[in-house]
Amino acid sequence: MQFSVLAAFISLVPLAFAIPASPVADASLPGSTSNVAGLHAVAKAAGKLYLGTATDNNELTNTQYTAILENPQQFGQITAENSMKWDATEPQQGVFTFTLADQIANLAISRGLLLRGHNCVWHQQLPSWVTSGNFNAAQLTSIIQNHCGTLVSRYKGHVWDVVNEPLNDDGSFRSDVFFNTLGSGYIATALRTAKAADPNAKVYINDFNIEGTGAKATAMKNLVRTLKSQGVPIDGIGLQSHFIVGQVPTTLVQNMQEFVALGVEVAITELDIRMTLPETAALLEQQKQDYQTVIAACQAVPKCVGITLWDFTDKFSFIPSTFPGQGAATPWDQNLVKKPAFDGIVAGF
Repeated sequence: MQFSVLAAFISLVPLAFAIPASPVADASLPGSTSNVAGLHAVAKAAGKLYLGTATDNNELTNTQYTAILENPQQFGQITAENSMKWDATEPQQGVFTFTLADQIANLAISRGLLLRGHNCVWHQQLPSWVTSGNFNAAQLTSIIQNHCGTLVSRYKGHVWDVVNEPLNDDGSFRSDVFFNTLGSGYIATALRTAKAADPNAKVYINDFNIEGTGAKATAMKNLVRTLKSQGVPIDGIGLQSHFIVGQVPTTLVQNMQEFVALGVEVAITELDIRMTLPETAALLEQQKQDYQTVIAACQAVPKCVGITLWDFTDKFSFIPSTFPGQGAATPWDQNLVKKPAFDGIVAGF
């Protein structure tokens, strides 16, 4: 690491020792009845590397939230939801800012948690100098190499979503500044750069709607085959898993097995299961069953190495702002009380 773990840890100590108020459940809705040490403890006992969560810097001032987040029995891995993305880390060309990313990294490392870097190359949250720079192929290649190499070398020994969401739902490559300038070759450039920056890093491609079989999953498998045939390093495929209650794919296990057969591991990287609001007891029961289905699928495939929740509480979920009228997607409610979905995760293991 090229930054002070101790300094960032000291800055977080008051949060760790704050006494949170007791969470209050909504008495009209069912809650969790599981009596376990924590979800990560259950996952580890079941043979998985981790059960983790995404988090964001603005959430770390909430002491009720951090009391749960920092419980090592509950979570064994952390993903930086926004602070390692391009706009946050290289807002001006060649000028890197790591204050927010370092806070998340130090939070994980100081507590012995696994860290997932998210992400090197993505079509969203790009500064305008990238999208509007009119760079030629050689220039943009160098920009990718500098950006990915700098990020991965700063946070060594971890897992990286090197390329995020490169495909459209029909399996074609997404049109963005990288593909439009470099074709699909930008993917190999990013993966090679990340692995060269840290040979011990696990380098992933991460995407949504590839969790079950279909055109997009097939295209991703073909991409893995192509990369491997070219000698490009690719260690894993991230299955984002932003699902809808009652609509979880039925081919999760088959699809994971088909990825694993290509010589990569898989991970569930951004799990949440949203519903049309308001919450009802029936929807919460279905959500519980859906979480169980997803976890059981990962449990059935040894090379599905772990699961990350896309934040663990409805209080900080991105779903309502992205999908108006939907929400309640996570295992903890707005008041940081465990929901039946928590029990579904436990049952899945």
